[in-house]
Amino acid sequence: MKHAIYPGSFDPVTYGHIDIIRRAAEMFDNLTVCVLDNKAKTPLFSVDERVKMLRKVSENIPNVQVDSYYGLLMDYARKIDCHIAVRGLRAVTDFEYELQIAHANRTISGGWLDTIFITSSTEYAYLSSSVVKEIASFGGDISLCVPKCIEEEVVGKMRIIHPEFYR
Repeated sequence: MKHAIYPGSFDPVTYGHIDIIRRAAEMFDNLTVCVLDNKAKTPLFSVDERVKMLRKVSENIPNVQVDSYYGLLMDYARKIDCHIAVRGLRAVTDFEYELQIAHANRTISGGWLDTIFITSSTEYAYLSSSVVKEIASFGGDISLCVPKCIEEEVVGKMRIIHPEFYR
């Protein structure tokens, strides 16, 4: 049985993430989407909120599980007996960064963890969680970036942080 893990911050989950989740789920028997708790970042949403959002958007994909983890990806991969990490690529700049991380994971894990890359669908090549937060911070329309249930969560947070744009 082939099992893969798709790690990320997902702050918030976007249509680009959902696209990668759907496509990876077609390639593997099981896909664990894992919210990594990165203490180096200041997220808009808590880990629990991001897990709930991911569960909502993936509820109709039967072979997808959602979890969270604090620590090294390779340690979590060993814990769930998974040898393959999935990463999405939007542009060459993503590849340069992700390739370095993939080499580090493979080396540090002693070859335990390999990475496969899935290129984003063209319509989502511009899309990132940062873009969503930037647009939303000025009261812009993010409906082309995230599903309605996620849009409501983002707007709810932005109303508190940037009330001047949500009158």
